[in-house]
Amino acid sequence: MDAQTSELHYLELTEVAEQIRQRALSPVAVTGAQLERIAALDHTLRSYASVMGEAAMAQAEAAEIEIAAGRYRGPLHGVPVAVKDLCWTRNYPTAAGMAVHRDFRPSEDATVVRRLQDAGAIIVGKLQLTEGAYSDHHPAIAPPKNPWNGDYWTGISSSGPGVAVAAGLCYGSIASDTGGSIRWPSAANGVTGLKPTWGRISRHGIFELAASLDHVGPMARSVADIAVLLGAIAGSDPKDPTALPGSVPDYLAAAGQGMQALRIGIDAAWNSDGVDNVTRSVLELAIETFRSLGAEIVDIRFPDVSQAIADWGPNCAVEAAVAHEATYPARKDEYGPVLASVIEAGRALSGTDYQKILLRRRELGGRVGALFGRIDLLLVPVQPFAPLTLATIRTLGEQPDLIAGLQRYTCPFNMTGHPTLCLPGGFSEAGMPIGFQLVATHCGEAMLVRAGAAFQTITSWHRRRPPV
Repeated sequence: MDAQTSELHYLELTEVAEQIRQRALSPVAVTGAQLERIAALDHTLRSYASVMGEAAMAQAEAAEIEIAAGRYRGPLHGVPVAVKDLCWTRNYPTAAGMAVHRDFRPSEDATVVRRLQDAGAIIVGKLQLTEGAYSDHHPAIAPPKNPWNGDYWTGISSSGPGVAVAAGLCYGSIASDTGGSIRWPSAANGVTGLKPTWGRISRHGIFELAASLDHVGPMARSVADIAVLLGAIAGSDPKDPTALPGSVPDYLAAAGQGMQALRIGIDAAWNSDGVDNVTRSVLELAIETFRSLGAEIVDIRFPDVSQAIADWGPNCAVEAAVAHEATYPARKDEYGPVLASVIEAGRALSGTDYQKILLRRRELGGRVGALFGRIDLLLVPVQPFAPLTLATIRTLGEQPDLIAGLQRYTCPFNMTGHPTLCLPGGFSEAGMPIGFQLVATHCGEAMLVRAGAAFQTITSWHRRRPPV
């Protein structure tokens, strides 16, 4: 594939990187084209909180000079990407979807931003999100629109990253996930997303929602693209003592290893009880695809997660109250009602109740960890129902069962910290994308990349593009 035979903006990150490496494309031309597309489309899609056009072009010109001089840094060099607007960017606004932080300009870059820049990536802008990375956009912010159909949900909280990657407004993005915030938007917009192991990627310079649940990770169009981004941003960080020590695997190399003899666990009951027919069909097709690739399918019983789902809300609320104590309740009037109510709930929870939640989290983590003695990967839905319309989303506050269903397959893995990969796997009758998840043991991202890349070598769901 070359730039003349495919739409430039829909090339995968690895494809445009190869064109740049071969000097068939220039970073300046690619970045300019990306900024033009953002200007043409994003007034409708609203995926960007801010565009850093002047800085991006300066970075592109510097990258072009370096590459021409033979100083090629690798597959991110000269490639336009974007970051969720809770990642600090030095001297540029970082609002985290909040009115209270609309004038905040950090004095330094987040570690993930610095590492992208060190790899030569071009940061074209900051992507929109829900208020404080919780469940609703601030009332003063117009939410991003799903490029497949504007009447459907974009997923939260990484709404902007999902829309921008899907619509060809960046070649990859950095997002975050506290209860499903990489996986819901990836599934809703038909892109690939990875929630790494908790601590695999530094959280320094990332606005917190709930520190022990927050995972920073990449969203892109393919698993190979995810591997490139993950390899650039993962690793220990002296500015974040919770970042995991140890060397970072060659994730891109893992993408070419195939998956012969890998064991994939399936809990048939958990994957079918209360799961609609179209989602079950996506799962069944994925299972057969992995089987054809040489995987062994293993029947398992997954631990009951009903208590973990019930615990996630108060756990998140307590930690959100801590994260916002400098501005809440002192500037309460600047908060939207949803985030304010969560913080209030966290301030009201007793220490003993919170401790009980932490103990139950440890127990669940141990039970899930034990499963990976028998399997290499777990396959589950992202959600048990077809893509949701905005009309349905507006009723979530009146439908606790619907909320529990939405969280059923996502928030348990924030509670345990296990890495998960969301892959496009099919479409609904209404033509909306549907994703599924693979889960691995702690620090098993290379295994996820290996399996996900194998899946995408013989499927084309990730190459479908929205009608924009």
